[in-house]
Amino acid sequence: MYKGKKIAVVVPAYNEERFIAGVLTTIPPFVDKIYAVNDASVDRTLEIAQSIAKRNGNITVIDREKRGGIGAAVTTGHKKALADGMYVIAVMAGDGQMDPSILHEILDPVVEGRADYAKGDRLSIPQYRNGMSTWRVLGNFLLTHLTRISSGYRDISDPENGYTAISTEVLRRLVDGIEKGFAFENNLLVKLHVIGARVVDVPHPALYQGQYSKIRYPRFIVTTSRLLLKYFLWRLYREHIKRPFDRASRKVEHA
Repeated sequence: MYKGKKIAVVVPAYNEERFIAGVLTTIPPFVDKIYAVNDASVDRTLEIAQSIAKRNGNITVIDREKRGGIGAAVTTGHKKALADGMYVIAVMAGDGQMDPSILHEILDPVVEGRADYAKGDRLSIPQYRNGMSTWRVLGNFLLTHLTRISSGYRDISDPENGYTAISTEVLRRLVDGIEKGFAFENNLLVKLHVIGARVVDVPHPALYQGQYSKIRYPRFIVTTSRLLLKYFLWRLYREHIKRPFDRASRKVEHA
């Protein structure tokens, strides 16, 4: 346990045979449950994860037979963590780009009750962007501004950052209906705003160890921008039409 709270870490992985062992074996010992979610990898990711799990009883390997994308893999892990009664659930991707030594910094805002959702931020501090390609930095800055408009969280940065922690109390209201692909984090922020969740950024350095991104940024930016417009319109409907209508209906019922 960490500060008296049950902690889970979801590790989504697709074709990460080079890095999955390093991720699973360096997660801090205060973590109660680790859910390694293999998203139909075609390399040795599943085999390696299962081998490590045999030596560590806190690791549960979940094998998705059909690839669903990062959002689908994370959601699979989230649901298992909810069923197991965890208090806070973090996400650390299986590609080794999330430093396990700062996991406590991601957890603290949620564990201490200062936030409902905490996420990493590699953009706000210039030196933390070292190692990121110019194209990736520019793309992330663009998506930051678009996600601020779409989600309603005007102070967030680096919305594509998947190093996160969320309280299960909030998660129970969000698991179903979240985007299953690479726009998972963006969609989640929109839905968090609709329920009034508190979101904080946790600055940290970018970490690369020879990995390459599976995201093709030109297509990703265009596709995500379209989705963000859809999410924005959905949020406006929920916050400014449906919610006032529901409140008015309840007043009439109690009149």
